[in-house]
Amino acid sequence: MQRFMADFDLPMMLISKFIFNILPCKNDLILVLDRTNWKFGNSNINILMLGICYKNIAIPIIFKILDKRGSSDTLERIGLVKQFIYWFGKDCIDCLLSDREFIGENWLGFLNDNRIRYHIRSRNNFKVFCFDKNEEKPVFWLFNRLKIGEFYHHPKIVKINGVLCYVSGTKSLRRDGKLDFLILISFSKPEQSLEYYKKRGQVESLFKAFKSSGFNIENTHVTDQKRLKKLFLIVMIALVWCYKIGDFIDENIKPIKIKKHQRRVFSVFKYGLNSLNNILISNFNKMNINILQFMSCT
Repeated sequence: MQRFMADFDLPMMLISKFIFNILPCKNDLILVLDRTNWKFGNSNINILMLGICYKNIAIPIIFKILDKRGSSDTLERIGLVKQFIYWFGKDCIDCLLSDREFIGENWLGFLNDNRIRYHIRSRNNFKVFCFDKNEEKPVFWLFNRLKIGEFYHHPKIVKINGVLCYVSGTKSLRRDGKLDFLILISFSKPEQSLEYYKKRGQVESLFKAFKSSGFNIENTHVTDQKRLKKLFLIVMIALVWCYKIGDFIDENIKPIKIKKHQRRVFSVFKYGLNSLNNILISNFNKMNINILQFMSCT
């Protein structure tokens, strides 16, 4: 294992294309961009991930290990999206989702120039220029009059961070009783932005599967970037394998139990992980499924 991690060449393109090829759907893909990090000793592990929304999880497809703390920069985000387009084409993309960390004139300008649809959360205090009123104001002002839970998309194109876009939003109450806004900026179809953005949470499920609710990858204490990259690529394959097994068993053999509050006892990924663990450890396959077929591209 040590020799493999130190010496074996494992190209990301090979793994990314393999995962893409075993996906059941390859069109109208909803991409989600997010970042996860953890700390071991004096080392900061910071990973920028591009995933594909699929049912209730984001399938990992491309990532970049950031050699720094904190947020990614525009060139790193653009590089990841360009890599995806180079390998898989732009026509398969429906839209891209991301949180308010992923905002900025050059980044949004790149998406606009390439006509990549997006729904990205904005900070409430960003300035928006409204052409119909010829004035600039904080973007949350457009949604101040909404009732709690009401959704509104501004019908006119505006300018945020120097970029033309549409804006929509909703008002809510936080747990401490204070008002909050969910404001989304979009390339097009702002009336659909909230429904699309709800899928962004699937990347959080992905990171949980990588970490505390699955592989506990941070517990390996790997900090060398080359070795960590290989480890991540291997875990990406294992994660997709587990999810496909869990999905098959849930839909065809034994559905996951639903609790009284209508949530599953555990996730589809965890269902597959537990099933795969039982088969590999006990060498007993009581469901009589071919676990290797889930890694086939045919």
